[in-house]
Amino acid sequence: MSEIALYRKYRPSIFKEVVGQEPIITALEGSIASGQIAHAYLFAGPRGTGKTSIARIFAEELGCNGNDLYEIDGASNNGVGEIRELREAVGSLPFSSPYKVYIIDEVHMLSNAAFNALLKTLEEPPRHVIFILATTELHKVPETVVSRCQTFRFHQPEIPALQKHIKEVAKKEGYSIDEKSSHLIALLAEGSFRDALGTLQKVIVSSSDKKLSISEVEKITGAPKREMIKEFLLALISSDSNQALLTVANLSRAGVEIKVMLRLSLEELRRGMLVGYAPELLGENYLAVDEDELIFYQTLSKHDNAKFLSAILRELLTAYTETGLATIQSLPVELAIISIVKQIKLSTQKE
Repeated sequence: MSEIALYRKYRPSIFKEVVGQEPIITALEGSIASGQIAHAYLFAGPRGTGKTSIARIFAEELGCNGNDLYEIDGASNNGVGEIRELREAVGSLPFSSPYKVYIIDEVHMLSNAAFNALLKTLEEPPRHVIFILATTELHKVPETVVSRCQTFRFHQPEIPALQKHIKEVAKKEGYSIDEKSSHLIALLAEGSFRDALGTLQKVIVSSSDKKLSISEVEKITGAPKREMIKEFLLALISSDSNQALLTVANLSRAGVEIKVMLRLSLEELRRGMLVGYAPELLGENYLAVDEDELIFYQTLSKHDNAKFLSAILRELLTAYTETGLATIQSLPVELAIISIVKQIKLSTQKE
Protein backbone atom coordinates (compact mmCIF):
# COMPACT_ATOMS: atom_id res chain seq x y z
CA MET A 1 0.00 0.00 0.00
CA SER A 2 1.20 3.52 -0.77
CA GLU A 3 2.60 5.51 2.12
CA ILE A 4 0.48 8.47 1.02
CA ALA A 5 -2.45 9.05 3.38
CA LEU A 6 -5.59 7.59 1.81
CA TYR A 7 -7.59 10.77 2.26
CA ARG A 8 -4.94 12.61 0.25
CA LYS A 9 -4.56 9.87 -2.33
CA TYR A 10 -8.30 9.75 -2.99
CA ARG A 11 -9.04 13.45 -2.55
CA PRO A 12 -11.29 14.47 -5.48
CA SER A 13 -9.56 16.45 -8.22
CA ILE A 14 -12.63 17.11 -10.37
CA PHE A 15 -16.28 17.83 -9.54
CA LYS A 16 -17.35 14.41 -10.80
CA GLU A 17 -15.32 12.70 -8.08
CA VAL A 18 -16.94 14.61 -5.21
CA VAL A 19 -19.27 12.51 -3.05
CA GLY A 20 -22.10 13.76 -0.85
CA GLN A 21 -22.28 17.45 -1.87
CA GLU A 22 -24.11 17.16 -5.19
CA PRO A 23 -26.37 20.25 -4.79
CA ILE A 24 -23.33 22.46 -4.15
CA ILE A 25 -21.47 21.02 -7.13
CA THR A 26 -24.49 21.63 -9.36
CA ALA A 27 -24.72 25.25 -8.22
CA LEU A 28 -21.01 25.92 -8.74
CA GLU A 29 -21.01 24.30 -12.17
CA GLY A 30 -24.05 26.40 -13.06
CA SER A 31 -22.33 29.62 -12.02
CA ILE A 32 -19.30 28.76 -14.17
CA ALA A 33 -21.46 27.88 -17.17
CA SER A 34 -23.46 31.12 -16.88
CA GLY A 35 -20.45 33.26 -16.11
CA GLN A 36 -22.10 34.55 -12.94
CA ILE A 37 -19.10 34.34 -10.64
CA ALA A 38 -19.31 35.94 -7.20
CA HIS A 39 -16.33 37.78 -5.75
CA ALA A 40 -16.58 35.93 -2.44
CA TYR A 41 -17.84 32.50 -1.38
CA LEU A 42 -18.32 31.07 2.10
CA PHE A 43 -18.17 27.29 2.48
CA ALA A 44 -19.56 26.29 5.89
CA GLY A 45 -19.96 22.84 7.33
CA PRO A 46 -18.49 20.03 9.45
CA ARG A 47 -14.87 18.99 9.12
CA GLY A 48 -13.93 16.42 6.53
CA THR A 49 -16.87 17.12 4.21
CA GLY A 50 -14.82 18.46 1.30
CA LYS A 51 -14.84 22.24 1.72
CA THR A 52 -11.20 22.89 0.80
CA SER A 53 -11.17 20.14 -1.85
CA ILE A 54 -14.15 21.68 -3.60
CA ALA A 55 -12.62 25.15 -3.23
CA ARG A 56 -9.49 23.96 -5.06
CA ILE A 57 -11.50 22.27 -7.81
CA PHE A 58 -13.65 25.37 -8.22
CA ALA A 59 -10.54 27.53 -8.54
CA GLU A 60 -9.14 25.20 -11.19
CA GLU A 61 -12.43 25.18 -13.09
CA LEU A 62 -12.23 29.00 -13.14
CA GLY A 63 -8.86 28.70 -14.89
CA CYS A 64 -6.75 29.53 -11.85
CA ASN A 65 -3.41 27.74 -11.87
CA GLY A 66 -0.99 27.13 -9.02
CA ASN A 67 0.78 30.46 -9.38
CA ASP A 68 -2.43 32.37 -8.72
CA LEU A 69 -3.97 30.14 -6.04
CA TYR A 70 -3.27 31.13 -2.44
CA GLU A 71 -4.27 29.00 0.55
CA ILE A 72 -4.23 30.65 3.95
CA ASP A 73 -4.74 28.92 7.30
CA GLY A 74 -6.95 31.24 9.32
CA ALA A 75 -5.89 29.58 12.57
CA SER A 76 -2.20 30.48 12.20
CA ASN A 77 -2.59 33.67 10.16
CA ASN A 78 -5.33 35.28 12.19
CA GLY A 79 -3.82 38.68 12.95
CA VAL A 80 -4.61 42.02 11.36
CA GLY A 81 -1.04 42.23 10.03
CA GLU A 82 -1.45 39.13 7.85
CA ILE A 83 -4.79 40.35 6.46
CA ARG A 84 -3.32 43.79 5.70
CA GLU A 85 -0.56 42.07 3.75
CA LEU A 86 -3.24 40.15 1.88
CA ARG A 87 -5.08 43.39 1.10
CA GLU A 88 -1.95 44.83 -0.44
CA ALA A 89 -1.25 41.65 -2.44
CA VAL A 90 -4.71 41.38 -4.02
CA GLY A 91 -4.11 44.58 -5.96
CA SER A 92 -1.54 42.99 -8.25
CA LEU A 93 -2.76 41.22 -11.39
CA PRO A 94 -2.69 37.40 -11.74
CA PHE A 95 0.46 35.86 -13.21
CA SER A 96 -1.21 33.71 -15.86
CA SER A 97 -4.84 33.16 -14.85
CA PRO A 98 -8.13 35.01 -15.25
CA TYR A 99 -8.38 35.23 -11.45
CA LYS A 100 -6.33 35.22 -8.29
CA VAL A 101 -8.13 32.92 -5.84
CA TYR A 102 -7.62 33.15 -2.09
CA ILE A 103 -8.80 30.20 0.00
CA ILE A 104 -8.91 31.08 3.71
CA ASP A 105 -9.49 27.95 5.77
CA GLU A 106 -10.91 28.10 9.32
CA VAL A 107 -11.77 31.72 8.68
CA HIS A 108 -13.70 31.93 11.97
CA MET A 109 -10.31 31.94 13.76
CA LEU A 110 -9.50 35.45 12.53
CA SER A 111 -9.34 38.18 15.17
CA ASN A 112 -11.92 40.97 15.19
CA ALA A 113 -9.34 43.40 13.81
CA ALA A 114 -8.43 40.93 11.06
CA PHE A 115 -12.12 40.49 10.16
CA ASN A 116 -12.51 44.26 9.91
CA ALA A 117 -9.51 44.45 7.61
CA LEU A 118 -10.84 41.59 5.48
CA LEU A 119 -14.26 43.22 5.32
CA LYS A 120 -12.83 46.29 3.61
CA THR A 121 -11.38 44.06 0.89
CA LEU A 122 -14.63 42.11 0.51
CA GLU A 123 -16.58 45.35 0.09
CA GLU A 124 -14.51 46.58 -2.86
CA PRO A 125 -12.49 43.65 -4.25
CA PRO A 126 -10.53 43.93 -7.51
CA ARG A 127 -12.32 42.23 -10.40
CA HIS A 128 -9.55 39.68 -10.78
CA VAL A 129 -9.81 38.41 -7.16
CA ILE A 130 -12.09 35.71 -5.75
CA PHE A 131 -12.21 34.80 -2.07
CA ILE A 132 -13.31 31.38 -0.84
CA LEU A 133 -13.72 31.33 2.93
CA ALA A 134 -14.11 27.98 4.68
CA THR A 135 -15.33 27.41 8.23
CA THR A 136 -16.57 24.69 10.54
CA GLU A 137 -18.19 27.29 12.83
CA LEU A 138 -20.34 29.64 10.79
CA HIS A 139 -21.81 31.28 13.90
CA LYS A 140 -18.37 32.73 14.69
CA VAL A 141 -18.10 34.54 11.36
CA PRO A 142 -19.37 38.16 11.62
CA GLU A 143 -22.67 38.77 9.84
CA THR A 144 -21.06 41.67 7.98
CA VAL A 145 -18.66 39.19 6.37
CA VAL A 146 -21.33 36.54 5.72
CA SER A 147 -23.58 39.10 4.00
CA ARG A 148 -20.87 39.84 1.43
CA CYS A 149 -20.38 36.21 0.47
CA GLN A 150 -22.35 33.64 -1.47
CA THR A 151 -22.80 30.99 1.21
CA PHE A 152 -22.90 27.24 0.69
CA ARG A 153 -23.71 24.94 3.58
CA PHE A 154 -21.97 21.57 3.46
CA HIS A 155 -23.76 18.64 5.05
CA GLN A 156 -22.47 15.45 6.58
CA PRO A 157 -22.94 12.54 4.17
CA GLU A 158 -25.30 9.74 5.11
CA ILE A 159 -23.70 6.56 6.43
CA PRO A 160 -24.53 4.55 3.24
CA ALA A 161 -22.60 7.11 1.15
CA LEU A 162 -19.62 6.87 3.50
CA GLN A 163 -19.81 3.08 3.46
CA LYS A 164 -19.82 3.00 -0.32
CA HIS A 165 -16.76 5.25 -0.45
CA ILE A 166 -14.93 3.12 2.14
CA LYS A 167 -15.63 -0.06 0.15
CA GLU A 168 -14.50 1.52 -3.12
CA VAL A 169 -11.22 2.78 -1.64
CA ALA A 170 -10.55 -0.56 0.09
CA LYS A 171 -11.11 -2.37 -3.22
CA LYS A 172 -8.75 0.00 -5.07
CA GLU A 173 -6.12 -0.73 -2.42
CA GLY A 174 -6.57 -4.47 -2.97
CA TYR A 175 -8.59 -5.24 0.17
CA SER A 176 -12.09 -6.52 0.84
CA ILE A 177 -14.26 -5.23 3.68
CA ASP A 178 -17.63 -6.56 4.80
CA GLU A 179 -20.83 -4.68 5.54
CA LYS A 180 -20.48 -4.56 9.32
CA SER A 181 -16.87 -3.42 9.22
CA SER A 182 -17.52 -0.63 6.72
CA HIS A 183 -20.61 0.43 8.68
CA LEU A 184 -18.65 0.70 11.94
CA ILE A 185 -15.96 2.83 10.29
CA ALA A 186 -18.60 5.05 8.67
CA LEU A 187 -20.57 5.41 11.90
CA LEU A 188 -17.57 6.44 13.98
CA ALA A 189 -16.33 8.85 11.30
CA GLU A 190 -19.37 11.04 12.10
CA GLY A 191 -19.80 12.31 8.56
CA SER A 192 -16.12 12.95 7.82
CA PHE A 193 -14.66 11.35 4.70
CA ARG A 194 -11.20 12.25 5.98
CA ASP A 195 -11.73 10.48 9.31
CA ALA A 196 -13.29 7.45 7.61
CA LEU A 197 -10.31 6.98 5.29
CA GLY A 198 -7.91 7.66 8.16
CA THR A 199 -9.45 4.79 10.12
CA LEU A 200 -9.53 2.55 7.06
CA GLN A 201 -5.82 3.13 6.54
CA LYS A 202 -5.04 2.15 10.15
CA VAL A 203 -7.05 -1.06 9.73
CA ILE A 204 -5.28 -1.87 6.46
CA VAL A 205 -1.85 -1.30 8.01
CA SER A 206 -2.63 -3.57 10.95
CA SER A 207 -4.38 -6.31 8.94
CA SER A 208 -2.63 -9.65 8.51
CA ASP A 209 -4.33 -10.39 5.20
CA LYS A 210 -6.36 -8.77 2.44
CA LYS A 211 -9.70 -9.31 4.19
CA LEU A 212 -10.60 -6.63 6.71
CA SER A 213 -12.67 -8.02 9.59
CA ILE A 214 -14.96 -6.48 12.17
CA SER A 215 -12.59 -7.58 14.96
CA GLU A 216 -9.76 -5.63 13.32
CA VAL A 217 -11.94 -2.53 13.01
CA GLU A 218 -13.05 -2.84 16.65
CA LYS A 219 -9.44 -3.10 17.78
CA ILE A 220 -8.33 -0.03 15.82
CA THR A 221 -11.33 2.15 16.75
CA GLY A 222 -11.53 1.06 20.37
CA ALA A 223 -15.12 -0.05 19.77
CA PRO A 224 -16.63 -2.65 22.12
CA LYS A 225 -18.00 -5.96 20.96
CA ARG A 226 -21.61 -5.63 19.86
CA GLU A 227 -22.69 -8.14 22.50
CA MET A 228 -21.51 -5.72 25.20
CA ILE A 229 -23.60 -2.92 23.68
CA LYS A 230 -26.65 -5.20 23.61
CA GLU A 231 -26.05 -6.18 27.23
CA PHE A 232 -25.80 -2.52 28.24
CA LEU A 233 -28.99 -1.48 26.43
CA LEU A 234 -31.05 -4.40 27.71
CA ALA A 235 -29.95 -3.56 31.26
CA LEU A 236 -30.97 0.08 30.72
CA ILE A 237 -34.42 -0.61 29.34
CA SER A 238 -34.97 -3.18 32.10
CA SER A 239 -34.01 -0.47 34.66
CA ASP A 240 -31.17 -2.66 35.93
CA SER A 241 -28.76 0.04 37.09
CA ASN A 242 -26.35 -2.47 38.63
CA GLN A 243 -25.82 -4.35 35.37
CA ALA A 244 -25.67 -1.20 33.26
CA LEU A 245 -23.05 0.45 35.52
CA LEU A 246 -21.08 -2.79 35.72
CA THR A 247 -20.98 -3.03 31.92
CA VAL A 248 -19.68 0.54 31.66
CA ALA A 249 -17.02 -0.22 34.29
CA ASN A 250 -15.93 -3.37 32.45
CA LEU A 251 -15.70 -1.49 29.16
CA SER A 252 -13.62 1.25 30.80
CA ARG A 253 -11.23 -1.31 32.27
CA ALA A 254 -10.92 -2.92 28.84
CA GLY A 255 -9.76 0.39 27.41
CA VAL A 256 -12.91 1.11 25.42
CA GLU A 257 -13.54 4.80 24.82
CA ILE A 258 -16.83 5.71 26.50
CA LYS A 259 -17.71 8.15 23.72
CA VAL A 260 -17.34 5.37 21.15
CA MET A 261 -19.52 3.09 23.29
CA LEU A 262 -22.19 5.80 23.52
CA ARG A 263 -22.08 6.48 19.77
CA LEU A 264 -22.77 2.81 19.06
CA SER A 265 -25.45 2.66 21.77
CA LEU A 266 -27.25 5.66 20.27
CA GLU A 267 -27.31 4.02 16.84
CA GLU A 268 -28.63 0.73 18.21
CA LEU A 269 -31.31 2.45 20.32
CA ARG A 270 -32.34 4.61 17.38
CA ARG A 271 -32.90 1.53 15.26
CA GLY A 272 -34.80 -0.16 18.06
CA MET A 273 -37.10 2.86 18.22
CA LEU A 274 -37.55 2.97 14.43
CA VAL A 275 -38.59 -0.69 14.35
CA GLY A 276 -41.58 0.22 16.48
CA TYR A 277 -42.64 3.34 14.56
CA ALA A 278 -41.34 2.94 10.99
CA PRO A 279 -40.18 -0.65 10.34
CA GLU A 280 -39.89 0.05 6.60
CA LEU A 281 -36.83 2.20 7.34
CA LEU A 282 -34.90 -0.92 8.33
CA GLY A 283 -34.31 -2.27 4.85
CA GLU A 284 -31.70 -2.45 2.15
CA ASN A 285 -32.47 1.03 0.87
CA TYR A 286 -31.96 2.82 4.16
CA LEU A 287 -30.68 0.93 7.20
CA ALA A 288 -29.50 -2.50 6.11
CA VAL A 289 -29.61 -5.03 8.95
CA ASP A 290 -29.13 -8.77 9.20
CA GLU A 291 -31.51 -11.21 10.88
CA ASP A 292 -29.74 -11.22 14.26
CA GLU A 293 -29.74 -7.43 14.41
CA LEU A 294 -33.42 -7.25 13.50
CA ILE A 295 -34.30 -9.69 16.29
CA PHE A 296 -32.48 -7.49 18.80
CA TYR A 297 -34.20 -4.30 17.56
CA GLN A 298 -37.57 -6.03 17.78
CA THR A 299 -36.72 -7.10 21.34
CA LEU A 300 -36.16 -3.46 22.24
CA SER A 301 -39.29 -2.23 20.45
CA LYS A 302 -41.52 -4.87 22.11
CA HIS A 303 -40.05 -4.56 25.60
CA ASP A 304 -42.43 -3.66 28.42
CA ASN A 305 -40.51 -0.39 28.82
CA ALA A 306 -40.29 0.38 25.10
CA LYS A 307 -42.16 3.65 25.65
CA PHE A 308 -39.00 4.95 27.37
CA LEU A 309 -36.76 4.44 24.32
CA SER A 310 -36.95 8.09 23.25
CA ALA A 311 -36.24 9.25 26.82
CA ILE A 312 -33.25 6.90 27.05
CA LEU A 313 -31.99 8.24 23.72
CA ARG A 314 -32.20 11.83 24.98
CA GLU A 315 -30.31 11.01 28.18
CA LEU A 316 -27.54 9.16 26.32
CA LEU A 317 -27.31 11.90 23.71
CA THR A 318 -26.71 14.43 26.49
CA ALA A 319 -24.09 12.14 28.02
CA TYR A 320 -22.42 11.81 24.61
CA THR A 321 -22.06 15.57 24.20
CA GLU A 322 -20.74 15.96 27.75
CA THR A 323 -18.25 13.07 27.72
CA GLY A 324 -15.44 15.04 26.09
CA LEU A 325 -15.75 17.78 28.74
CA ALA A 326 -15.85 15.55 31.82
CA THR A 327 -12.75 15.06 34.00
CA ILE A 328 -13.96 11.50 34.63
CA GLN A 329 -14.81 10.06 31.22
CA SER A 330 -17.47 7.63 32.42
CA LEU A 331 -19.27 10.10 34.73
CA PRO A 332 -21.78 11.52 32.20
CA VAL A 333 -22.99 8.06 31.19
CA GLU A 334 -23.13 6.92 34.84
CA LEU A 335 -25.32 9.91 35.67
CA ALA A 336 -27.47 9.15 32.62
CA ILE A 337 -27.93 5.55 33.75
CA ILE A 338 -29.09 6.62 37.21
CA SER A 339 -31.47 9.20 35.74
CA ILE A 340 -32.94 6.71 33.26
CA VAL A 341 -33.51 4.02 35.89
CA LYS A 342 -35.13 6.55 38.25
CA GLN A 343 -37.50 7.72 35.47
CA ILE A 344 -38.57 4.17 34.60
CA LYS A 345 -39.04 3.05 38.20
CA LEU A 346 -40.93 6.20 39.17
CA SER A 347 -43.28 5.82 36.18
CA THR A 348 -43.81 2.13 36.97
CA GLN A 349 -44.68 2.89 40.61
CA LYS A 350 -47.28 5.45 39.54
CA GLU A 351 -48.93 2.91 37.28
